[in-house]
Amino acid sequence: MNPPLSDLVQANAKLWSGVEPPNAAAVEMADMLAQVIEGFERLRGELQFEDEPATFLAALQATKEIGQ
Repeated sequence: MNPPLSDLVQANAKLWSGVEPPNAAAVEMADMLAQVIEGFERLRGELQFEDEPATFLAALQATKEIGQ
């Protein structure tokens, strides 16, 4: 089983920069980040562009506000 993300964040911060979490809120935010990562992992392979527009630039142009 993998350790909680907040433990990994704390260990890497200390290893690379010698920084300890400043407070409980910093640890809580690392835990919330784990939930975001899990959400993106669940969506892997499901998100894609529709058939048209076929390119990222075309998608940007298609969603551009009129008069901008």
